[in-house]
Amino acid sequence: MSGSRSRGSRSSNKRLVLLASACLLPVVLGTAQARSVRHQAPASAPGGNIIQAISVKGNTRIETSTVLSYMVAQPGDTFNQDDLDRSLKTLYATGLFKDVTLHRDGNTLLVDLVENPIVNRIVFEGNHALKDEDLRKEISLRPRAVFSSQTTAADRQKILNQYAGKARFGATVTPQIVKLSHNRVDVVFNINEAQQTLIKKIVFVGNHAFSEARLSQVISSKETIWYRFFSSSDEYNPERVKYDAELLRRFYLHNGFVDFHMVDATGELAPDHKSFYITFTVHEGDRYRLGKMDVRSSVRHVTPEMLRPHVELFPHQIYDGTAIQNNTKNMQEWLQASGHPFAMVRSEIARNPEKHIVDLLFDVTEGPHVYVERIDINGNTITHDDVIRRNLPMAEGDPYTPFDRKYSKLGLQDLGYFSSVSVDQTQGSAPDRVNVSANVVEKPTGEFSLGGGYSTDVGILGNASIKQHNLLGTGVDAGISGTVAYYEKQADISITDPYFLNRNLVAGADFYFIQNNYQTYQSYKESQYGMSLRLGYAYNRYLSQSWNYTLVDRQVGNFYDASAVAQDPSLIRWVPSIYVQQSAGWSLLSQLSTSVTYDRRDRRSNPHSGYMFKVGGDFAGIGGNSKYARVKADGAYYLPLDDLTGNHDWTFQFKGGVGYMGDWSSNGNRNIIDNFYLGGENLRGFLQGGVGPRSGHLKINGVYIPAQGQEDLLGGRFMYTASAQLNFPLPMGDDLGISGRGFIDAGSLAGLRVKHLYTNRMNDGDNYTPITGDNLIPRVSGGLGVSWKSPFGLVNIDGAVPIRKEHGDRLYPLRFGFGQQF
Repeated sequence: MSGSRSRGSRSSNKRLVLLASACLLPVVLGTAQARSVRHQAPASAPGGNIIQAISVKGNTRIETSTVLSYMVAQPGDTFNQDDLDRSLKTLYATGLFKDVTLHRDGNTLLVDLVENPIVNRIVFEGNHALKDEDLRKEISLRPRAVFSSQTTAADRQKILNQYAGKARFGATVTPQIVKLSHNRVDVVFNINEAQQTLIKKIVFVGNHAFSEARLSQVISSKETIWYRFFSSSDEYNPERVKYDAELLRRFYLHNGFVDFHMVDATGELAPDHKSFYITFTVHEGDRYRLGKMDVRSSVRHVTPEMLRPHVELFPHQIYDGTAIQNNTKNMQEWLQASGHPFAMVRSEIARNPEKHIVDLLFDVTEGPHVYVERIDINGNTITHDDVIRRNLPMAEGDPYTPFDRKYSKLGLQDLGYFSSVSVDQTQGSAPDRVNVSANVVEKPTGEFSLGGGYSTDVGILGNASIKQHNLLGTGVDAGISGTVAYYEKQADISITDPYFLNRNLVAGADFYFIQNNYQTYQSYKESQYGMSLRLGYAYNRYLSQSWNYTLVDRQVGNFYDASAVAQDPSLIRWVPSIYVQQSAGWSLLSQLSTSVTYDRRDRRSNPHSGYMFKVGGDFAGIGGNSKYARVKADGAYYLPLDDLTGNHDWTFQFKGGVGYMGDWSSNGNRNIIDNFYLGGENLRGFLQGGVGPRSGHLKINGVYIPAQGQEDLLGGRFMYTASAQLNFPLPMGDDLGISGRGFIDAGSLAGLRVKHLYTNRMNDGDNYTPITGDNLIPRVSGGLGVSWKSPFGLVNIDGAVPIRKEHGDRLYPLRFGFGQQF
């Protein structure tokens, strides 16, 4: 019997060795290498087949009790082959040991170990495109951690993946292990980055309705060409190819191809490993138009008649998946804002392949009634919880809709306090309850900037500022800034609380100093010292109102009078008209202003679609010298041209404005710096203030001297402006950050506003000063402009020529400006 057991034990031992060898052949530095696994046959012992003790040897860092806790076989168990196999596997699986040997000595199980070394340091050599700190974030190995060949092999692949994301598919990574004393190692990753693998050719297969050139404009991947050194669009990226496939799908659905599907999108590496060929294989199908459209509702108190006016599409137009999706979303948002928070709108289509028509149905149903049970804020280390909560569109106990999650994320992103934002939801304590989790990652919100640049309005300029957009985590925005230019000096201290008194109120204050030297085209300087108090609130997502109180001490002066010119005729250009002299000296402005804004633009900066309307007024005379009332109205409409061009960069924008001011007391100061001025930004092609009433004749020693182009620009009471502008992309624009625009501006200014008129040659004597340009005849200009987001800052150039002008209007055909913050 004893011999039989010995043969069976040896057979089991062989199976154990084979099993361990097959299951535990780790990849070491990319090469398979079998570890030494030994399990000797147990010697027969009088104690039977029971493990009476386990002896562990070879462990220096790891406690024996820890080793035993990993093992399946324990004292008191039988020498069971499965338990020994599993114990061997679990010890290897810890990653703590380089070698493990199990064998039996009588009734004692001997465990011999060779511990893995400790990582002393991790070194990267040969990397330039990726920094050491970027690579360390990706790998799992860490100094003072246990070395594992499996982890090293996995980290090698992670580094290769990072280089693949940089379009360096020819990169190689070779780990080297440098053995040190005390069972320590240095891990060195030798990197050969290779050249970037760029896109040599993009091919479309199966396209008939659109050319390759047109489809190339849709996708984000581009063929490599010399001028794309500022862009990464010609670098091959598999994820970008997937994104391009989705862009093509959206493009075809947007243009009526309901049956479109992407057959294949592949990238093939050239034999020399230096470039990629990308092929998009598409099935276009037929083009459809919209047929019948209807609304169906199963929501109480919501009838189809209520919703039909909100259908923004019309029969026989080309089927547009994007427009249908937007119309569905707008209709659902309107219902939820109108007292039906759980209303859901879905669009259903029915194809008619013979007529190439799609019938459309908006189906309105009652969605599940879900309420917010709890809101958790995670990740904010500086920003207070209440600052985040007040920017969420819901609170505990409110109805919860899919749009709440979307607008929660947008609201937190718009704060500008976080580098990343995610909003998640989990099941609450009941089926109709959800827990919402807002997860944020803070980013620095302080800003110190120095800048410089040039503007045609103020000349060479320099500026400096210190700002904190989230002061002590309260959401308060505070800053100090200063600008020094050739024709202007300015300093400002400002503070804004976006949630004043814990209410939906934006409150702020500004204290400022401004000095303008207009003497390049005027004959006086202006200085202002003052303060402004601001208060604003929003009625809803689109409608808001603001109030402003301004108290400013102003001075107009720094010019010569007629007696000085009599002694030195060369000073005549610095002598202002008598209307400017009426405004000379110090004056105090105390003004209350308000404005109401309705804004439906898709975004505040560089809008692409939507419209905005703003109406406001100023009332001066709550103390101070000036006593007037002023009203203004401005509007803008943005028309995307995606349907015509298939490109999101084409936009038509229309702007217009009108303003009027009147004096409500004859005792008020008629200061010319309060008037409306036209030209420059609001009428390109004309000098700032170059359109409107002007004066500039002077009588010295009985002789009338004409202004000869040096008339003073007096501004006026009534002004209107209109502008049509086409924003369009330029060749190479996407890669170089250049966009173009063509525009036509129109407007006029009239209504002289001075305290006394001196236009009667007989009665006014030496004070006689005629007025020119005081009429409402429209001035029109047209031109082109470019904007460049250069490495040196934003550069704007506008060139315009007058299409219609009046005699004496001051022209300024080219406006140029750039600046840089660093």
